[in-house]
Amino acid sequence: MDSYSYGLPIALFLMKPQSETEFLGKIMACYNSEKADITRFGKMKRAILLLSILMLAAVVLPACGKASPIPMQGREVKVDGGSYWDITPAQLKSMLENKDFLLINVHIPYEGEIRDTDLFVPYNEIEQNLSQFPKDKGAKIIIYCRSGSMSAIAARTLVKLGFTNVWNLEGGMVEWEKQSYELIHEPK
Repeated sequence: MDSYSYGLPIALFLMKPQSETEFLGKIMACYNSEKADITRFGKMKRAILLLSILMLAAVVLPACGKASPIPMQGREVKVDGGSYWDITPAQLKSMLENKDFLLINVHIPYEGEIRDTDLFVPYNEIEQNLSQFPKDKGAKIIIYCRSGSMSAIAARTLVKLGFTNVWNLEGGMVEWEKQSYELIHEPK
């Protein structure tokens, strides 16, 4: 057995294919080439080569051509007492698919809401309504308003009160609707 047969999987890895199709094409080209004539090797050697190729494919193919998911960490906003995170409508939409947070509309007067909103607390009455907030100051809270300005004030207030996992919808309901996400309009 020559050294080329052991180097085949390594050579394929070093080729750095740009797509799954290109990767599979290079595997088949090597498999069919005269230098990689695996028919002269025994069944065991053939199985080892095939297993090496499959293991390499399992590592390389998942990374080829995949779009990166929407990052869940937003833009950090430092304020007195700590920080909160601004998130985009796309990030919030993705987070709502596996909701594990308290969603609060802080806009006054009422101008609509995002589906699955848990509470309506005016941005300027956060301290008076602390009994509605989680006792665990590390619980994830996402707040929003119409344009983002009232919720930014509410976020600063929550951080000042010791909450450590506060998220704000940047651009508020205005930006939410611009992204063609549903906004509910039910008078409260």
